[in-house]
Amino acid sequence: MYVRAARNRDELWLLDQIEELALDEAAFRSRDYVIAVDEETGEKGGFGRLRLHKTEEDEEVCELTSIGVLPGWKGKGVGAHVVERLVENAGDQGFEEVYAFVERAEAYEELGFARIEEADLPEVLGPRLEEKRADVAPDAVPMRLSVGSFTMPERHREAFKAASSEAEEAEVEETAEDFGIDPDSATYKYDTGR
Repeated sequence: MYVRAARNRDELWLLDQIEELALDEAAFRSRDYVIAVDEETGEKGGFGRLRLHKTEEDEEVCELTSIGVLPGWKGKGVGAHVVERLVENAGDQGFEEVYAFVERAEAYEELGFARIEEADLPEVLGPRLEEKRADVAPDAVPMRLSVGSFTMPERHREAFKAASSEAEEAEVEETAEDFGIDPDSATYKYDTGR
């Protein structure tokens, strides 16, 4: 598995997955996303977005949003690696802090995020939290991370290295018996009788 920047051709797939997972698609721009991809099969396992908000002082605040892991890829470190890539991208753009509004705060606390009070949010993010709660995450809590404080638990790193989808793992080789054929007595079209 690896995480890469989304491409224009990923736009339809992203929109379909965002709708399927009932995530936030406000101000959608595919170039803001990263996607986790299986390097052997090309199958996509998860995605997330870096969204920038302008303040009245013409500064920017960075939010991680629309982070989704597809069924079959959960519990394999995909979401943690998507968040890691988004945090790296934020750092590359000069941000020292990132914010997220999440319902599963414990998962983000594992990565170094801390819960904060709504009053401690930058002013531009107050309405954004209300919007998230109204549209897709009624129990969302505000979280903040200092970019240099991101930590990846080793279990997520190991799970990600060995990740493959459950659909792929469930694949089994079919035998003649699966089709009701007795391989000891069946004759075949090109059987020469030997």
